[in-house]
Amino acid sequence: MILISKYLVPKGYTGITIFPFVFLKSKALKKDKVLINHEKIHLKQQLELLIIPFYFFYTLEFLIRLIQYKNWYKAYRNISFERESYTNEANLKYLKERNFWSFLKYLRSP
Repeated sequence: MILISKYLVPKGYTGITIFPFVFLKSKALKKDKVLINHEKIHLKQQLELLIIPFYFFYTLEFLIRLIQYKNWYKAYRNISFERESYTNEANLKYLKERNFWSFLKYLRSP
């Protein structure tokens, strides 16, 4: 379910997925197929890890990347879940072709 909330989406971001919801900063973003696909990839990741463990591993990996890169944005972009989503967001068929736990391919640092 897609909801619009400029207050729940962190500054500098256009959307955030908190299962089962996708929050977007503005109504116009609902038409952005690439962004929606990016967020749907996150929904799939969250389901695969049974939701709560997803957030634990997401946060843990973010903290590790933050120590590694010493930069918030670089740490965020290098989380395996984000790397999978950004790499495949333009492929609108990706979710149909995606293997279970595909984010593991993106776990290693680039």
